[in-house]
Amino acid sequence: MSAQTGAVGILAGGGPLPARVAEAAAAAGRPVFILGFEGFAEPEVIAPWPHETVRLGAAGRMLSLLRAHGCTDLVLIGPIRRPSLRSLYPDAEGARILARLGRALFAGDDGLLAALVRLLGEEGFTVRGAHEFLAQSVARPGVLGRIVPDEQAKADIQRGIEVVQTLGRMDIGQGCVVQNGLVLAVEAMEGTDRMLARAGECRQPGDGGVLVKMLKPGQEKRADMPTIGPATVRNAHAAGLKGIAFEAGHTLMTDREACIAAADQAGLFLIAITPETFAD
Repeated sequence: MSAQTGAVGILAGGGPLPARVAEAAAAAGRPVFILGFEGFAEPEVIAPWPHETVRLGAAGRMLSLLRAHGCTDLVLIGPIRRPSLRSLYPDAEGARILARLGRALFAGDDGLLAALVRLLGEEGFTVRGAHEFLAQSVARPGVLGRIVPDEQAKADIQRGIEVVQTLGRMDIGQGCVVQNGLVLAVEAMEGTDRMLARAGECRQPGDGGVLVKMLKPGQEKRADMPTIGPATVRNAHAAGLKGIAFEAGHTLMTDREACIAAADQAGLFLIAITPETFAD
């Protein structure tokens, strides 16, 4: 990271990671200000930090608050469901920004997020990835915990890599579930937890399948890195899976130790993979 001295503005969706980024930034000596998106950010997560809650469409208020708090760097973190244009009710600045986004509004999540990152840069902010603050939450390649994938699981992981890369090129999702070569479910806008529930309903007899989570090819990872947490592990176990494979260096773990403990307790493997070399 560059030696910026201004405040870190955190644009917060759901989950615990906005607070983790705030803790890491504060530990590095940076002031922190959190903008919690109404209906997504969890009040108890952002409460300990200087914060405001704003509607997604209130871009003018967002920018004025970020500037008023001296924010120079921004981090977009935490899940947010893509809103309909009708639900945004943009303020005047929001309408101007929507116009500037233009076709990106209809270009899929990756196109929209990349455009937002570019637009925030044009407004004078430096957009940083959460992984720049949370290096300890990004795993290196290898098995985490005590369970190791068997040969069938490795074959399913390879199949899952191919599926997710194909999905990603079409900007559909970041994950899928494969059991004995059969694709049980793919992730779209419903998210990983709902996909896992569907996979459990489609589970076939025999050994359980695997969840594969990866960055989409060419994805803007400063805005939407794949994320797994203890709930992901529990839901994978409930769906009858035998393990989770995720992309090393490009996946955030909301709580690394709790993920490993939950996987060990459930008898699931956790493996951080490098897709290009996994089959080597």
